[in-house]
Amino acid sequence: MLASVIIRTLNEEKYLHELLTAIYAQKCDRVGLEVVIVDSGSTDNTLHIAEEFGCRITYIDKSEFTFGRSLNIGCEFSTGDFLVFISGHCIPTSTEWLDNLCSPLIDHECSYSYGRQVGRDTTKYSEQCHFNKWFPEYNKIPQKGFFCNNANAAVTRSAWELLRFDEALTGLEDMHLAKRLITQGYSIAYISEAPVYHIHDETWKHVRIRYEREAYALKEIMPEVHFSFPDFLRYYISSIMSDSASAIRDKTLLTNFKDILFFRFNHYWGTYKGNHEVRSLSKAQKKNYFYPKDLERDHYNEK
Repeated sequence: MLASVIIRTLNEEKYLHELLTAIYAQKCDRVGLEVVIVDSGSTDNTLHIAEEFGCRITYIDKSEFTFGRSLNIGCEFSTGDFLVFISGHCIPTSTEWLDNLCSPLIDHECSYSYGRQVGRDTTKYSEQCHFNKWFPEYNKIPQKGFFCNNANAAVTRSAWELLRFDEALTGLEDMHLAKRLITQGYSIAYISEAPVYHIHDETWKHVRIRYEREAYALKEIMPEVHFSFPDFLRYYISSIMSDSASAIRDKTLLTNFKDILFFRFNHYWGTYKGNHEVRSLSKAQKKNYFYPKDLERDHYNEK
């Protein structure tokens, strides 16, 4: 049985060589392997690196990009029985990652699995706390609820073909598909033995945009959820207290307190803004949502 590892790329040269090295080092005792790159206009060495590793490459025009559309293109282009998704700035931590992520699909324990995410040396302290909450050290096979994350996930081709990813969402296409699969009687599983390093090298502005975009999408998935300004204050304060307590136990509070304040502010302020903004996305706004890493670069190139 073949696993197609699908990677969405836009100028991912910083970690792509390390990522592909880790993928091609997988033991693959239970699945075969192909790697598919879905590129949306890289101008760095991303495509050169992908070609060096022998990846299969397909393309999506930046003007047509959404997270769901790019994944659907990659799935269509691939040939595997299992469709595996990993971010271009994630790195598997072991050679068993792929087998472990696909095993519950092979064993018919679920149709959609996702693996653990951990931080690395540059990870902001509060984001590591966030990872610890949502990606614990124990399995959930199957899990309750439809939380899922395509930075490190796998789905059977038959389940994807049934419903496919929504191409209009500004994010959370993984949770949207998982929710619809559950309504069709399918199961979701969390696999702690399939961890990756998830590396977010983001400015505070980009952290805010990421959570704003996800909150905007969450309104389509869970329209009953309302995140009010009092909610912003309550969650901001409680998260600062929780992260600070963790940092005290780790004896790193003085080092991390400023980052805790800034991360949680942008996390919950972005969530508040995204939950309240109802608008049609113009071309410029789409670029702001989908390509936040390019904003400053393009700004200075225009000068």
